[in-house]
Amino acid sequence: MIGLIFGDTDFPKEILKKIKRKKLKYLIIDLSKKRTFKKDKNSKKVSIGQFGKIINLLKENKCKKVLFAGKVTKPNFSKLRLDFKGVYYMPRIIKSSRIGDAAILKEIIEIFKREKIITISSLFFSPELTLKKGIYTKIKPSRVDNADINKAILILNKLNKYNFSQGTVVRNNKLIAIEGRGGTQNLLKKSKNKKFKNNGVLVKFPKKKQDLRVDLPTVGLKTLKQCKLAGLKGIVVKNKQNIFLERKKCINFANKNKMFILSK
Repeated sequence: MIGLIFGDTDFPKEILKKIKRKKLKYLIIDLSKKRTFKKDKNSKKVSIGQFGKIINLLKENKCKKVLFAGKVTKPNFSKLRLDFKGVYYMPRIIKSSRIGDAAILKEIIEIFKREKIITISSLFFSPELTLKKGIYTKIKPSRVDNADINKAILILNKLNKYNFSQGTVVRNNKLIAIEGRGGTQNLLKKSKNKKFKNNGVLVKFPKKKQDLRVDLPTVGLKTLKQCKLAGLKGIVVKNKQNIFLERKKCINFANKNKMFILSK
């Protein structure tokens, strides 16, 4: 049986569809805000501070492997319900939270490892949801676009290894915005400029030294539409280090709006 640690976004739903098609046994630990999986009989709603309960549920159901998918909102640590193991492990989690979100996930993976529970890649059951190297649209990046792309990648590479930023927007070789804790949606809102149409790029790469089993940059139709509203020309992701949802719809939308989708 596989343990599924699910948060928000549509990615967990896609994984669950695949697992059900394969008729695999599973247990969901639902950490989503709105209890997205409450109707599933194999789902358990648990506070992120109840490590003892989470670990016991996984072991009782013989889940030797777990998979993380979806966004888990950083909790208010002072209001968490803690069990005994939560009290034991929480100081490490809080310490990690000061470094960044990636460090929190890394610490949780280490906790599971100590409990002899292995974390597998979030793409293990759905490798088709990632883009391989190449251009996926009729429109290709121009010389100006490539200069913007290279600058955006350089900026992301210079960020601290535990920085939570996975995205940046560059237009006309100028940095417009770097992704903050508000995520890609806020990044694109800040990048909106009525003067520009089909100008500038969004680059979404994993954090530096990120554990690629979890928290990969996710792009979908909503992202493409937000890029269009922001006046951007294209999206760039990293080869096999991304989650790309609604691929066909995204490509059709990009072609219709003279945008490009590139995996480097």
